[in-house]
Amino acid sequence: MIFLLDMAANLGIVYEYHKHFKTGQQVKKNYKAGETILSIDMGTQSVKAALIDCDGDFLSYVKVDMTPYYSVKPGWAEQDPEYYWSSLKAACRKLLISGGKKGIKGVTITTQRSTMINLGRDGKPLRPAIVWLDQREAAIEKWPPFYMKAILGGLKLLESVKYTIRNSDANWIRQNEPEIWGKTCKFLQLSGYLTYRLTGEFHDSSACQVGFLPFDYKKQAWAASSHIYWNITPMDRGLLPDLFQPGEILGTISTEAARETGIPAGLPLIASATDKACEVLGSGCLTPETACLSYGTTATIETTNSRYVEVTPFIPPFPSAVPGYYNSEVMVYRGYWMVSWFKKEFGHLETLSATKNDLVPEVLFDELIRDIEPGSMGLVLQPYWSPGVKIPGPEAKGAIIGFRDIHTRGHLYRAILEGIAYALKEGALRTERKNRIKIERLMVSGGGSQSREAMQLTADIFNMPAERPKTFETSALGAAIDAAVGLKFHSSFTSAVKAMTGTGDIFMPIKKNSEIYSEIFEKVYLKMYKRMKPLYNEIREII
Repeated sequence: MIFLLDMAANLGIVYEYHKHFKTGQQVKKNYKAGETILSIDMGTQSVKAALIDCDGDFLSYVKVDMTPYYSVKPGWAEQDPEYYWSSLKAACRKLLISGGKKGIKGVTITTQRSTMINLGRDGKPLRPAIVWLDQREAAIEKWPPFYMKAILGGLKLLESVKYTIRNSDANWIRQNEPEIWGKTCKFLQLSGYLTYRLTGEFHDSSACQVGFLPFDYKKQAWAASSHIYWNITPMDRGLLPDLFQPGEILGTISTEAARETGIPAGLPLIASATDKACEVLGSGCLTPETACLSYGTTATIETTNSRYVEVTPFIPPFPSAVPGYYNSEVMVYRGYWMVSWFKKEFGHLETLSATKNDLVPEVLFDELIRDIEPGSMGLVLQPYWSPGVKIPGPEAKGAIIGFRDIHTRGHLYRAILEGIAYALKEGALRTERKNRIKIERLMVSGGGSQSREAMQLTADIFNMPAERPKTFETSALGAAIDAAVGLKFHSSFTSAVKAMTGTGDIFMPIKKNSEIYSEIFEKVYLKMYKRMKPLYNEIREII
């Protein structure tokens, strides 16, 4: 899974040979052999713990699968906060039993975004966590007043404000569970909750504040008291944690947390960022010329920028794992969730065979589509199965067109992969226009990057090389880079990225495939939403 950097140990120098950097550049080592970082990655479907050295090599790794959420009502997605903590404990104990504790100099954690937890005065959860996949909506109350609606409407901001009000977990709890809201002492992201469990401090990273909170994305800090955000999501500032930048110390591992997790007490917990932001950093993306395409539960394409650039108007770029930087992001909300959906609804044979042969089902799905030509025999999928506020729009639905009697479930599976890639290519074009910088390099990470067929069709659709990072676990690596810089093992993020990241497999575009995909993208895919939008609105009116 991982290749080692060429080390000149006696000289204390790492020579980076990746083509993205100039040959012969040297990175001075400020660390000793055997010094490691414990990196914890709390995703939606699993928690991973890894011991990573300052060259970016994974010395030990453990994954504990998790149930993403449970639903007590249609559209709800909740999870017991204690379940997250128990899963983290299990992963850490298992890792430290196999990998040992010697040499660990710091701990860092990255988590899924926008999963919110209410804590009472005793520091215990008052209700289940509302997971980012939750679809409940708050009511629009008295704000904004009529004159403010006119102003916001004139600025084309009214729909975005309404969307934020409706989708704020805090607003829903305040309206529907006022007794819970009244008892809430702290309202935390999952990252802040786990930081509290590890250190006893109500601290969190500024780069973890992605969600419907009064957070100023431009300044990467809680909004000023006069800011409109406090009207959109009204709450007391005291409910929110103190924020630290990536690389800063959030606190130290408490005695109680050490007893429960096996992590040595007193180790510093270093701030990182959300799992998506860490994925971008762990893929080596530091400038707008390099895009990180993530094939995860939510599929995204992101670039790192020192400037605040809204790729989608009035939708802010999110905080980068590099302090003061921004990640422009275009997302397909339920991207590779569609692969899980396919597996559940149509992939029983492959799932059963994979279990018997100790394989991941996606390996057998690759075989299912290997002989299917690019374009899936005219089957084209639009992956808007969960709509957005701006693009594609709140009325959007998923669509598959071009069915014929020759199509099989294999064609459907390939159309899913192609549809996600089409959507992300469209996002890449918008990103280039807004950044005014051409994307010259494409790194592909996330679970979907393990599929060779997905990687090849991505190279073909984008018509450029699709590169896998040197490790599949880029979120954990990105968090470790934050910790390595915070612990002064590397003098800067540039030097840390040069030393700790690299490229694995590179998939080159196949000319004839790219030509087919270019025609489908230009002549069919880019026209689908505009032509089907009236029908989506009709469906919305009826049901």
